[in-house]
Amino acid sequence: MDDLLSEEEQIDQIRSWWAEYGAYVIGGIVIGGGFLFGVNSYQANKLQAQIDASASYEALLDSANAGNLDAAETAADTIASSYAGTTYVAQSQLAMARLYMDKNRDQDAADSLRALVDSEAGSEFRHVARLRLTRILLYQDKAQEAVDLLEGQDSTAFAAAYAEVLGDAYHALGRDAEAISAYQQVLTDPMSEGTVDQQLVQWKALDLPEVVPEIAATDAVPETPEPEAEATVESSEPEPESETVE
Repeated sequence: MDDLLSEEEQIDQIRSWWAEYGAYVIGGIVIGGGFLFGVNSYQANKLQAQIDASASYEALLDSANAGNLDAAETAADTIASSYAGTTYVAQSQLAMARLYMDKNRDQDAADSLRALVDSEAGSEFRHVARLRLTRILLYQDKAQEAVDLLEGQDSTAFAAAYAEVLGDAYHALGRDAEAISAYQQVLTDPMSEGTVDQQLVQWKALDLPEVVPEIAATDAVPETPEPEAEATVESSEPEPESETVE
């Protein structure tokens, strides 16, 4: 503002500027304040949701440890419906699967784990669920389903554990050559130490029958036919009679 202007002129300019732009200034302040309030409110609600979800999960674990299936199912349903955006949903599904197995309800456990495998949860949770589900499928004598669930999975952290279960499934299906290959993958995987029992896997491999490679029909050596016996030609001429010497 020009220093040469009189005080009265400066006041008149401020009033004129405020009359023109004052509403925008006030609106900006209101919008900015509302935005900050909304962000803070969202963060507070999100934090409260995490706290409430954690409390529900703790209640689920307490019920599971006490063997109270009804109370655990109620807590799991609350977490699934009210806290869908939290990791507690996946954790509750894993906990419920374990509780169902303790109650000899293996199909309910499989259903809980399959729902987690097919969900949008974090990849680590889904890998854990897939691994546990395949073990239940083997328990249910559904080895082919276990193979279908594991073949083609690409995870460095879970590769050894997957290979061990695949070996078990192949063996159950009578595919011992593939079982041996899967067990060898476990034993040569540098990441397997600490994640699987290598000694147990080695015993599984040694316990398999020796696999003899089959010879393809085109590579088989043809059998040499035995020579036909020569026909015996009987002489048509009678043998001369021996003369009796008197």
